[in-house]
Amino acid sequence: MKKIYFPVIALILLSSMCGMLSCKKNSFLEANNTTNLTQSLIFSDSAYTVGFLANIYANVYFAASPSRFAYTTLAGATIPCGGLDAASDESDVSHTYSTTALSFAVGAIDQNNVTNDAYNTCYTQIRAVNQLFANIAKAPLLAANKTQMKAEARFLRAYYYFILLEHYGGVALVGNSLYTYTQPISAKRATFAQTVTYITTQLDSAAMVLPITQNGSGLGRASAAACEALKARVLLYAASPLFNTPTADAKLTPNGYYGDQATIGIAAYPDYQLSRWSAAQTAAYQIIESNLFQLYADSSYIAGYGEEGAFQQLFTERANSEYIFQYDLAQGANYMEGLFNPPTRTGANGAYPYENTVEAFPMQNGKAITDPTSGYNPSNPYANRDPRLRYSIIYNGALLGNRTPTGNISGYSPVNISVPFVNGVRDNGTPDEIGQATTTGYYGNKMVDPQACSECNLQAPSKGSLPIIRYAEILLDFAEAENEVTGPTDSVYWALESIRKRAGISPGTTLDGAGRPTYGLAAGMTQVQMRAAIQVDRQVELAFEGHRFFDVRRWLIAATTESQQENGMQVDSIKNAGAVQTATYNIIPVRKHNFTTKMYLWPFPQTEIGKGQGLVQNPGY
Repeated sequence: MKKIYFPVIALILLSSMCGMLSCKKNSFLEANNTTNLTQSLIFSDSAYTVGFLANIYANVYFAASPSRFAYTTLAGATIPCGGLDAASDESDVSHTYSTTALSFAVGAIDQNNVTNDAYNTCYTQIRAVNQLFANIAKAPLLAANKTQMKAEARFLRAYYYFILLEHYGGVALVGNSLYTYTQPISAKRATFAQTVTYITTQLDSAAMVLPITQNGSGLGRASAAACEALKARVLLYAASPLFNTPTADAKLTPNGYYGDQATIGIAAYPDYQLSRWSAAQTAAYQIIESNLFQLYADSSYIAGYGEEGAFQQLFTERANSEYIFQYDLAQGANYMEGLFNPPTRTGANGAYPYENTVEAFPMQNGKAITDPTSGYNPSNPYANRDPRLRYSIIYNGALLGNRTPTGNISGYSPVNISVPFVNGVRDNGTPDEIGQATTTGYYGNKMVDPQACSECNLQAPSKGSLPIIRYAEILLDFAEAENEVTGPTDSVYWALESIRKRAGISPGTTLDGAGRPTYGLAAGMTQVQMRAAIQVDRQVELAFEGHRFFDVRRWLIAATTESQQENGMQVDSIKNAGAVQTATYNIIPVRKHNFTTKMYLWPFPQTEIGKGQGLVQNPGY
């Protein structure tokens, strides 16, 4: 572990992420500046104690942040270059500066150039939890409040350990320990099994104390349901092929990815057990069976341009039926809009979605665009597509609201990303066109509030929160685990059909075994076919939410998905005297991705390995 020594009277560490992603103003989770306060002062004041816990919450979104990987110029400016989407096959980096995102994309990642944010942030927050446990007894708070705060902190500690687990595998477990300057810190890694057990045990303990759900000013705080939902995610990861390898033949290299004696049982389980899938299925089903959550489906949903579809509106409603654990942005931050809006709407620095991500979205009839019967027309590629496409990605011709000086929407106009030619000569075009801004011909639209804008954040602030765990993920977790345990049952079909129905996909005439419309899914699929269908539905439904990078790894398909030529779409508009006569769509190469076996897990930063505290590096680095 990072060798950070603290004096007995320690300065409290404030999360560095708060400068970019602050908590919701005037809520319990608003970050409090306790940086310059001593430990004794903080826990002698009730407001400071509450603020200390709020600061532990402040980093919960850092790993999934779309501006996670940034480049610092010589002048000290910080330029976001993308998040996990840009480190995977979802998007291209917004800038080609040397960052962890670009290094993963091109296969150049190693222990010397990888960011240490996962390691440092998680262990810093874990230590803060341990400080709270050691000192909260002295705080002038009601006993019931102390008990709940400790349970929330226990959830947060489990959450940060999960982030470490998905990045590195088994990690050092420090328990409730605190260290001073004079105490050496052991970084000996626990086994993968021990790490999973520790996380799930912490979650079970916290769930016994916390309220079932949170509402009002408590939104964004840990709940018993959030504990169970995070447990479902942890167990799903633990059951997946990367960590729960079915056979010796499925090892990742001829010599065995986990063949190094130093990492056997640490980077992953040393064996395969079907019961791990059963445990994941049970945890996800408990959330479903509770009936506490449902897919958000506004009754006013109309699947048309300029209308707020349920899938889009979901992310603009801070309190909704689908969020289980969320991250609240400060009012007026307009964070997603500032990243993903096209330059003509003053957005900048968000990663650019790849063509293969666009192609993963099916037609509105639910069929893949590669299906000859789907109705897909490459000359008009965005027509009659799954409505989630236009709510996730901005493409040429997509309608965005026009803003008045006061920040109100005054009609809609299409985004022009085409490369215009007038009488065979390239026109100057707009800042939105490929080659001037986007490298792929696309901009992000996921979690962007259509009623907000980046340049008028005070007049038209974003109203939403960013999802960390939502019910749609639980349905997909359940479907995946159930399919692995018992095959494509009616329950598996039901989970996918529910998500597709809310998305606005047509029911179709095909029925599943229970007589329900399949919303474009084929009837009677095999386990292998259903597995592939679940993976695509997960890619589409959870796009840009921080899942894809780890999903392709835990499924052991990254050697394929992360070693492809990634493409974009160039739209050529041929004009004569200013009038568009024809538009052609041409797929163009953008970036060749490369993947090596070692990249299934992150390397520990060399700065940590070099401290000689017993930290064993992951295989291949």
